[in-house]
Amino acid sequence: MNFNSKNPFLNSKRFSNADSRTEVHQAQIIDYNQEMTVSGTINKTAILFLILCGAAMVTWWMAFNGMNPMLPTIGGAIIGFILVLVSSFKPQASPYLAPGYALFEGLFIGGISAIFELKFPGIVINAVGATLVTFLVCLGLYKFRIVKVTEQFKSVVVAATLAIATYYLISWLVSLFTSWQPVHYGNSMMSIGISVFVIIIAALNLFLDFDLIEKGARERMPKFMEWYGAMGLMITLVWLYIEFLRLLAKLYSKD
Repeated sequence: MNFNSKNPFLNSKRFSNADSRTEVHQAQIIDYNQEMTVSGTINKTAILFLILCGAAMVTWWMAFNGMNPMLPTIGGAIIGFILVLVSSFKPQASPYLAPGYALFEGLFIGGISAIFELKFPGIVINAVGATLVTFLVCLGLYKFRIVKVTEQFKSVVVAATLAIATYYLISWLVSLFTSWQPVHYGNSMMSIGISVFVIIIAALNLFLDFDLIEKGARERMPKFMEWYGAMGLMITLVWLYIEFLRLLAKLYSKD
């Protein structure tokens, strides 16, 4: 099998490793109930979304009831990131790691959303709406093959994604030790333009997620890859939502 995908989370190496075990069982009686399906991945994504929303309500409630949500917010972000790293190396553990990721990432999302909402009332519902519309538009474009995920498409999107991640990391490290303010801070036109560009790249990553989930089902990968695929899709949606929050905050602050 050859996916040749360079998606940072849903990459071909993880899917190929998972599929190598499936090929052994195909010589025996195939149990299709133990294979990855698109519908199964959708169901897992819905479960992760509900867990994330439930956890987000906790830190949201804390923020609006006089309690400091920073500890669970920061802790959730750190633990969520660790679970993503572990899952990327051990996809067979995704049935346990994916719900954990949704739980801790939900604490982070709820806390950060409350912080933005307290400063810019109404921003969260707009960011949620923008994320949902973007997801549905991208899903429609993919489903009707208006946008085709070619190898060149994958290479461009992943290169841009890695460039953004590298820029964010370097900017954060430099800002820790110097008084330099990264160009994407503030509400200048340059900063807004960068946010728009990042949102576009995040949205394009959805096409990679859709493509690999579909191919994973077609290649009859193990059942646990449904959790892995759902987790990858949730990671992209969380990134997209955070970027919409940041963009809207910049636009609100200009008023």
